[in-house]
Amino acid sequence: MAQTSISIHIQASTEKVFAAVAEIDSFPQRAEAIQKVEFLTKQHSGVGTRFRETRLLNGRESKTELEVTEYEPDLPERRIRMVSDQGGTIWDTVFVVTDSGSGSTLNLKMDARPYKLVARIMTPLISGMIKKFIQKDMDDLKTWCEAGH
Repeated sequence: MAQTSISIHIQASTEKVFAAVAEIDSFPQRAEAIQKVEFLTKQHSGVGTRFRETRLLNGRESKTELEVTEYEPDLPERRIRMVSDQGGTIWDTVFVVTDSGSGSTLNLKMDARPYKLVARIMTPLISGMIKKFIQKDMDDLKTWCEAGH
């Protein structure tokens, strides 16, 4: 299993940061790599929401289906979990937003659990590239939140 953790401080309220992470239909506006989002369920937020995200990775279009499996907007540690089964790996990502006094802290933890042989070989090899893509998404989210959107 490969794990990626990233933490950033954002000069915005926990409500704003959580909304930026949890409002799936706004993903293309807040992350440069995300081209579009298509909902696969009637609901567009909360546990059970399924969607397909289209993004550009190294100039190539990539589609990923995700499901929201945890959604806690009212806890002191606001959290949302999204899970995807892609390429023989379960990608389990948890975002936690906490108040840091002078803004918010956004923590991301992604566990990659490969279950196919090729994925067991490839997942460790691409983990650095994946972390770079996630860091860019987090930086884009920070910029978007701090710009007052």
